[in-house]
Amino acid sequence: MSSVLPALAASFSRRAVLSVAAATALGAACLAGAPAQAQTPVRFTLDWRFEGPAALFLMGIEKGYFKAEGLDVTIDTGNGSREAIPRVASGTYDVGFGDVNSLIRFRDENPTVDLKAVMMVYDKPPFAIVGRKSRGITADAKSLEGKKLGAPAADAAFAQWPIFKTVNKLDDAKIRLENVGFPVREPMLASGEVDAVFGFANSSYINLKSRGVPVDDIVTMLMSDYGVELYGNVVMVSPKFAAEKPEAVRGLLRAITKSVKDTVANPELGAQLVIKRNDVAKLEVELERLKMTLEQNVMTPWVKANGFGGIDKERWEKALDQIALTFTFKDKAKAGDAFTDAFLPAQAERVF
Repeated sequence: MSSVLPALAASFSRRAVLSVAAATALGAACLAGAPAQAQTPVRFTLDWRFEGPAALFLMGIEKGYFKAEGLDVTIDTGNGSREAIPRVASGTYDVGFGDVNSLIRFRDENPTVDLKAVMMVYDKPPFAIVGRKSRGITADAKSLEGKKLGAPAADAAFAQWPIFKTVNKLDDAKIRLENVGFPVREPMLASGEVDAVFGFANSSYINLKSRGVPVDDIVTMLMSDYGVELYGNVVMVSPKFAAEKPEAVRGLLRAITKSVKDTVANPELGAQLVIKRNDVAKLEVELERLKMTLEQNVMTPWVKANGFGGIDKERWEKALDQIALTFTFKDKAKAGDAFTDAFLPAQAERVF
């Protein structure tokens, strides 16, 4: 018996050591996994369907950038870049991707709602009027006079029509505007029922081309090339989310910055991520749409020189002045205080 007891004691001792070691390892594993277990849910609304530009955010999910920041991001489709604003303002969504110019107007009409943009994504907006040469449309804005234009009421490009016609001195009494739905906009132009349409260049041009309209028959008037100084789509955050979870907002923007950087570097993967979520989309079409967006709207000369996500304050003031040409502000200063860079990553992280 005396020889057995020491052996049993040694055995129990080894088991105790192993148990403690196992418990320690388990505890360490739990601590390591704590961010994943305590992830902050983030409801994110896009401006439109899962098309090429959505890759700017889908890449962050694919690469795990949001998860690494402790965020569980759910991305939903939208119904237009203006519609994202009430979705976020109401708190239905924490974050949205939408038109900053419509946001400025919203702030003036709803002064008690301090909804702000926290990241500029489209340094140049894709606002455009897209027409057909065969319908008498040319690169001259005056060619729109005497024509019929299809205009979806909720379209952000159409919202800028008062500025475009003022800057280009167009007589809109000579122009017929027809309210059309988003789904029939390009089909009506393709069939000749209208001569031109309002829309995002990266949408209407690509959709027309995919419908068989010859490229040399498509005329794209990018409003930014016709004296319109406005900015485009931004990431906006609900006032409640920004106030209660500022670190989550900072983490979100760090993740989006990485996501955009990877999309610029690998648009092919970005287009594939879109196709995974949109089974009626075509890879080659969405890749072209994405590349067009990156070239025309995201990676502009100003962004390449100054970094992604911020604004030029002098240009911002010019944009406010243009909005004021056709919109009577109740409080221009308050409405114009629609952008904050307080949550952006350091500039060095945003230069690419």
